[in-house]
Amino acid sequence: MFRKILIANRGEIALRVICACKELGIPTVAVYSEADKNSLHVRFADEAVCIGPPRSSESYLNIPHVISAAEITNVDAIHPGYGFLSENANFAEVCVASHITLIGPSPDLIRLMGEKDRARKEIAAAGLPVVPGSDGIVEDSSDATKAAKKIGFPLIVKASAGGGGRGMRVVRQQSELISAFEAARNEAQQAFGSPDVYLEKFIEHPRHIEFQVLGDKHGKVIHLGERECSVQRRHQKLIEESPSPVMDEKTRNKIGDQVVAALTKIGYTNAGTVEFLRDEDGSFYFIEMNTRIQVEHPVTEMVTNVDLIKSQIRLAAGDHVDDAVGKVEFRGHAIECRINAEDPETFAPSAGRITTFNIPSGTGVRVDTAAYADSVIPPYYDSLIAKLIARGRDRAEALARMRRALDMFIIEGVKTTIPLHKRIFGNSEFQAGRIDTHFLESSGLIAPRK
Repeated sequence: MFRKILIANRGEIALRVICACKELGIPTVAVYSEADKNSLHVRFADEAVCIGPPRSSESYLNIPHVISAAEITNVDAIHPGYGFLSENANFAEVCVASHITLIGPSPDLIRLMGEKDRARKEIAAAGLPVVPGSDGIVEDSSDATKAAKKIGFPLIVKASAGGGGRGMRVVRQQSELISAFEAARNEAQQAFGSPDVYLEKFIEHPRHIEFQVLGDKHGKVIHLGERECSVQRRHQKLIEESPSPVMDEKTRNKIGDQVVAALTKIGYTNAGTVEFLRDEDGSFYFIEMNTRIQVEHPVTEMVTNVDLIKSQIRLAAGDHVDDAVGKVEFRGHAIECRINAEDPETFAPSAGRITTFNIPSGTGVRVDTAAYADSVIPPYYDSLIAKLIARGRDRAEALARMRRALDMFIIEGVKTTIPLHKRIFGNSEFQAGRIDTHFLESSGLIAPRK
């Protein structure tokens, strides 16, 4: 096992990793920016090192600063959490060169899955169905026109190095193609440092369903079921649940077996998430893989009783996956709300000081957060304040517990998305599980995107 682990992140995920390390008896090192000097992950880690000014480019994304902190504190492993450097292959390579274990897959696997067009090809070759699309990167408008003719409309232009909805444009007719193609390339260059884009068939009313996987260094991969992540705004997930309301055991086993076979073939290790679109006919299409822990991992933990962070650490240390995870049993239903510091109507960020903070409790309710009364939500980072998770014997009970928990979650001093979540959970279509990735706008719960 590791002597000491540095957590290259902040907020609730940094605190979550600290909790797992405490249970495993592993000392931790927190890194923090000047804006986070009073954060809980700094308080509860065994050691803490300031790595720069508030802006993430000068602190949490600054590889030399993170590695320097790891070296001066003599750690032998780094947990990257999600976001920031968690899917940065260059960072993974620097860890290897510095003789520090990155708790995640290898640099080659991170790079492969980060290049979306390459990932599509590898995954297709490994046996998973993919959305029909261009044969790799589309270099110019002429190639875009040829690829579009082959794919048909509507289609979507997607950044190869993308994520979070950036570098993406939906194109419904030929006349829109070139402007959308150039706009996506420009946005991809600004967001990811690469203008590379590819084209895919656009599925009109998809559900977003993902499978959680774990792989060990001995060649074995398992899956821990699926999560439904269809309630989104601009490709950003707001609510996730497990299992999916539309997934039956036969389909789960079929897709899960395909996922395991494909990732075994490419030699995947540690935690990862394979993401699919499910069309109205019930067909599944691979869209991407995230080579890290997900924000929404607690819903899987709640229905499997598997601690995914501890499993990540044990797998990185060389344990067999069966030993790291134990016996997996799927029980009940869990659902998660991302509580963000945003205006619930306009979604404008709402940085500031939290004056009142009351966390809901009771049977089946879990809150993952690093916030507290008098803490400050800085304007420099993601707006996530807390993840509110509810579990029940079935979906109806999980929904009832979530509604109760939302009513008892009080955050004052900043605006939050709690009012929006209350409206969603009061919606009859959502309660019936009749959702897709356009649900929020089509239901009238938020204004259509202009």
